[in-house]
Amino acid sequence: MNTYSIYPIKIEFARRYYYRSDILYRFLKQYHENNKNQLINDQFNEITCVFSTKELNTKIKSLYNKNAMVKDGNNSIEIVQDKHYISLHISEKQINFRCNMLQDAEMLLFPILQLFHPSLFVLDNKLNNYGWISPVTKLKDHLNEQILYSTL
Repeated sequence: MNTYSIYPIKIEFARRYYYRSDILYRFLKQYHENNKNQLINDQFNEITCVFSTKELNTKIKSLYNKNAMVKDGNNSIEIVQDKHYISLHISEKQINFRCNMLQDAEMLLFPILQLFHPSLFVLDNKLNNYGWISPVTKLKDHLNEQILYSTL
């Protein structure tokens, strides 16, 4: 099974790093390798939001009450629907999940998470894969203010 992590990124940082996701990826990797560094910890806390584990648990159970089997434990959830399986561990600032294929998460998890937060960043914990789950709808403010002039 593949393991992934999801982070809720504050909107202002999502806008700033949406097209520079490699920088965000490197920072999150560095955070996990050196989370005892106070500066890195402070930066991580500044750019991320908090997941409401109880609210997320309730929402998942209510949405999948008849269509899937949902087992929940202390901050962990397993969802099984047809041949798709995903196992979640929810903490305050991230969700770690395991699944056979990322398509399982796209079907079972991502639509629910998009109801909770508009800018979620996911990364593969073993490979160099990463990206945004939901697109940021507005580019950086200063990019929207640029005007092109023509002398014709």
